[in-house]
Amino acid sequence: MKIRESQKSAQPEFHRVHNLRLSPVYYEMIDPFFSERTHQLDVNDQLSGFRERFKIPKTESGKDVVYFAGNSLGLMPEKAREFVTQELEDWARLGVEGHLTARHPWLSYHEQLSLPMAKLIGANELETILMNSLTVNLHLMLVSFYRPTQSRRKILIEQPCFPSDRYAVLSQLRFHGFSSEDLIELKPRENEECLRTEDVLAAIEQAGDSLALVMLGAVNYYTGQFFEIEKITRAAHEVGAIAGFDLAHAAGNVPMRLHDWDVDFAVWCGYKYLNGGPGAIAGAFVHEKFAERFDLERFVGWWGHDKSTRFQMPAEFKPLRGAEGWQVSNPPILQMAAMRASLEIFDEAGIHWLRQKSLTLTAMLEEGIKSIGDKRLSIITPSNPEERGCQLSIKIREGGKKVFERMITHGVIVDWREPDVIRAAPVPLYNTFNDVYRFVDQLEKALAEAN
Repeated sequence: MKIRESQKSAQPEFHRVHNLRLSPVYYEMIDPFFSERTHQLDVNDQLSGFRERFKIPKTESGKDVVYFAGNSLGLMPEKAREFVTQELEDWARLGVEGHLTARHPWLSYHEQLSLPMAKLIGANELETILMNSLTVNLHLMLVSFYRPTQSRRKILIEQPCFPSDRYAVLSQLRFHGFSSEDLIELKPRENEECLRTEDVLAAIEQAGDSLALVMLGAVNYYTGQFFEIEKITRAAHEVGAIAGFDLAHAAGNVPMRLHDWDVDFAVWCGYKYLNGGPGAIAGAFVHEKFAERFDLERFVGWWGHDKSTRFQMPAEFKPLRGAEGWQVSNPPILQMAAMRASLEIFDEAGIHWLRQKSLTLTAMLEEGIKSIGDKRLSIITPSNPEERGCQLSIKIREGGKKVFERMITHGVIVDWREPDVIRAAPVPLYNTFNDVYRFVDQLEKALAEAN
């Protein structure tokens, strides 16, 4: 990669993201794209050892790929095979008795995961459950928390939101006898790519008593914008609406404090930053204030029933306290075993330390992309580090698909979104500073070939 002189932005004494402070190791960035400098940053990286605990895909020549697609599918933890194999062995050895006598008894398996998952989203154990898939969980939450009336029935979402979220809320509107006219879709201002917080708050205030639900992606899947969840939640509550969030691109990516921010509910998948594997078990958060709101409508199943009488097979449903009470079926143990392997790593690394490294990896990537100096490139993700996770969405005005395909063939795994965006996510658990150098080098070469 050619190194160009580029204007260097002043570095603040500390980056401040949700009251976190970065250690000097991570914001010390002078000409980071010299290979010796990136090497030194990797040497000094206190989290570098976690990379060895993941399976890194290889190129045909046997070299590690640059894997910047963890926002689409996270890499496999080394222990996932061991943990899944252990459950297969216990199944073969014990059969149905494994529910009680497996090395990790299946009857209570999900309980092992609630606390480490809760730490990642800023919740307590009572509020957190791993179950089902994301959109199934969203529908289960909407049954309870979207309770429209003729006067209060509107739902507010962002545009673009992930299509499955839009499909789900539209289907809920129609289920209740309403139409797409009751869906408020917030668009960025003209010639802007991301929503301004003040515009979100103004839309909530304007909707007022007609608004039943605010349902946003905490981190937008397309632009990578990290919304100001606390402010949005407070605004929703001030007009009497419920505040829910899709954490698909936030869980395992950015620190959150869902309990303290008074978020009503949230849902997420487990296969992106959480590294649970393709189609992994998903999750849901229900605030503690609803822990004993047994009057809430819900679609129920036997696994949400009170544990003390569940196996007495009573005719009447008695929900468990907290998020567990929204379970419908017994959990898929093999999926949970894979997720346990990842959550053990997160619990050891700590989301706040990962965020510190993520901020610098992402800033480094941003500087490298800008240093190329190609007018076809623009980054549509917010430049303010408080308003993004580790994903940068790169718009390429001409020949973007060719650039993407060339990068894939040269061992740089990224994600393409029509019509013209490459999404690149340097994940702090397993990506390196040298990965950023290699990405920028290959991007520059791909752009040159696409001329």
